[in-house]
Amino acid sequence: MKKVLFIDRDGTIVKEPSDYQLDSFEKLEFYPEAFHYLSRIAKELDYELVMVTNQDGLGTSNFPEESFWPIHDFIVKAFGNEGVVFKDIHIDKTYPHENADTRKPGIGMLTQYLDNPEYDIKNSFVIGDRITDVELAKNMGTKAFFLAKDENLGADEIVSQKSELNPYIILRTLEWSDIYDFLNAR
Repeated sequence: MKKVLFIDRDGTIVKEPSDYQLDSFEKLEFYPEAFHYLSRIAKELDYELVMVTNQDGLGTSNFPEESFWPIHDFIVKAFGNEGVVFKDIHIDKTYPHENADTRKPGIGMLTQYLDNPEYDIKNSFVIGDRITDVELAKNMGTKAFFLAKDENLGADEIVSQKSELNPYIILRTLEWSDIYDFLNAR
């Protein structure tokens, strides 16, 4: 059975801009060591890599597709050049208030993995920087790596808002190296 790493994009492999919209190359900054450790994961470990990202209002006048695709394609190509190939890329374009089942933490975009006996979801992981990524792991029946963006490792956010999610976090970290070390030890 295939194991999968469901990887968020913004805040996880690239830094999230202050306005939460990566719509220009000036805003593009890669997450420290993401290239190095994702490349090692791709080459050394037995996981399929799948990108899962919410892009609020993509395709609207507030976030035109022509400002999204050149940057997104550059990110994917840059990782591909380092041996990091995403088997699938799932992009939800809805806003939170729409409550679409395809928007993380909904699993609507990922049913092909959940309903397929070829995939070992229980031993797969979600990697992300937000509560919704941890909720996605819970909804899928797996665990999450919480790649927190601050020194308290996102503890305040989880503990105060969604304490029932703590059991679904397999590791809180600021470093991709910790994720690689954990997966490699398995």
